[in-house]
Amino acid sequence: MSISFSKKSLIIFDWDGTLMNSVGLIVDAMRFCAEQHGLTVSDEATKSIIGIALVDAFPILFPHDKDKYDQLLASYSDYYVKHCDNDTLFDGVKALIKTLHAQGKILAIATGKKRQGLARVLPDSGVEPFFSVSKTADETAGKPNPLMLEQILAETGKTLADAVMIGDSVHDMRMANSIGMDSIAVSYGCEKAQVLAKENPTAVVDSVADLAKILGV
Repeated sequence: MSISFSKKSLIIFDWDGTLMNSVGLIVDAMRFCAEQHGLTVSDEATKSIIGIALVDAFPILFPHDKDKYDQLLASYSDYYVKHCDNDTLFDGVKALIKTLHAQGKILAIATGKKRQGLARVLPDSGVEPFFSVSKTADETAGKPNPLMLEQILAETGKTLADAVMIGDSVHDMRMANSIGMDSIAVSYGCEKAQVLAKENPTAVVDSVADLAKILGV
């Protein structure tokens, strides 16, 4: 692993599938809400939309069922809320976040979650105090629109050269690429390394330990 991001001063993380091991719950919740309304969805299809807002995901997964989107959202949210207490950070994430913060890095979250959804899980994660800023899809624009990255840069006073975006989906990579921001794709979340590599991230890592190394921890 020759490339290093140790000099980056702004580290931006996606949440689901990057910091929190929630991919399984998202897949289960989507399957549940589909079945509740007489629809079907594959696990692979659900994984492909992780990272974008649900309002943008439903037309992709259920393009012919526009009249059911409100009911689908309600069923999905109900299932997710009832089961999200079981989600935990990936092994090694908490130590990574603490060390980056101790090094003086500015840490940010750029997520496809709504603010309400992030507020439900972030306080109990043990890492909330280490993040300076967070952006959610309902408060800005959903991925791959780069608006949340641009807002994070503006609020932190950092430049593109200072920052790196870390995520597990093609949407994260496309968001970063659209404004020329360096990116690290992690293949332990929702998407395989070979799929992520096609989006031309600056680097691809396969574990939290490898992510720590490339960040200089």
